[in-house]
Amino acid sequence: MNRHVYLDNNATTPLDPDVLAAFSDALARFGNPSSMHGFGREAASLVSDARAEAAAILGAEPGEITCTSGGTESNNTVLASFAPGIPATDGVILPPPGRDEIIVSAIEHPAILETAFALRDRFGMTVHLAPVDATGRIDLAAFERLVNDKTALVSVMLANNEIGTIQDLTAISAIAHKAGAFVHTDAVQAVGKIPVDVTTLGVDYLSASGHKIHGPKGIGILWMRRGVPFAPLMHGGHQEQGRRAGTVNAPAIAALGTACRIAREQLATEARRLAGLRDRLRAGIEERISDTSINGNPDFCLPNTLNMSFRAAEGESTLLYLDLENIAVSTGSACASGSLEPSHVLLACGRSAELAHGSIRFSLGRTTSDEDIEYVLDKLPPIMARIRSMSTLR
Repeated sequence: MNRHVYLDNNATTPLDPDVLAAFSDALARFGNPSSMHGFGREAASLVSDARAEAAAILGAEPGEITCTSGGTESNNTVLASFAPGIPATDGVILPPPGRDEIIVSAIEHPAILETAFALRDRFGMTVHLAPVDATGRIDLAAFERLVNDKTALVSVMLANNEIGTIQDLTAISAIAHKAGAFVHTDAVQAVGKIPVDVTTLGVDYLSASGHKIHGPKGIGILWMRRGVPFAPLMHGGHQEQGRRAGTVNAPAIAALGTACRIAREQLATEARRLAGLRDRLRAGIEERISDTSINGNPDFCLPNTLNMSFRAAEGESTLLYLDLENIAVSTGSACASGSLEPSHVLLACGRSAELAHGSIRFSLGRTTSDEDIEYVLDKLPPIMARIRSMSTLR
């Protein structure tokens, strides 16, 4: 059987056919959305409609949405807005003076961690890593001890890309705001998988990405509450209400809008379906393979994500053997796939380096079927037995 099973949807998702159709249609409407003539107005209308859809999936207003090139740019824009020495020019809202500390969780995506460390190294800002428990949830008591009157920004991802753990952003926001700090969340993995409402979360900034919800790559969302500190990362024209210069990417934005609409309409039913498939995969693995452990929180987890450690089995070997059977999985974040270091997320959760190296992430998506799960459960046990028979770790 020549079956291909894609279980790496947290890395990226296949383009939805309706999204592709919207993208192709928008490509034909070639006008510059900033132009006042008919061609421009036609393109601008597509962008306006898409912005409304992006706002709807977040419980936000269209005017609060800035379209970016993706989650990484959105994250960088927020954190860089708190760098010291930004001149008070048009379009810039400066953060309160005397605050030069940033708090991020120990399990953030590299787009947050590396940006925070760059602010530390270049501008002398202090960066605190908020610890997590064994399931990847923020230790709220420890977090509250970190927050003080010098805290400028707190950035905590809503759902982790490797283990799927969902954070209590409502509580985190309340603690941060009590101390006068602003709150950002990287919601790239959460949007389209669980309900996301910026008012309920209480955050000031939110980042999202199109290609995680069956949209195209190269398009993302930055939501900002009105009046919060902000400095444009891209300078030039006055596109995106002066927040991001550069010719507006109308085709990608139109496709993003369609992706947001589909994800919002299917969210509840798809979440239940994927959670059922995930649980069946977990039960089947635990029944057929010994010496396994679950990484993540059993109660607060994305419905599509299962991260497991297999003792005495290198994750890279497991991935490659599964790939030979046309099964695509991951050993962690795609953005860190070139690193030989064990997952910083699993280490922060207290896993040993050995277990971290033996972890596999299965991330399900809209194309995942019952037959796909059965195929994995058929192929994985003999693969694990073969790897372990050659391992020196047992």
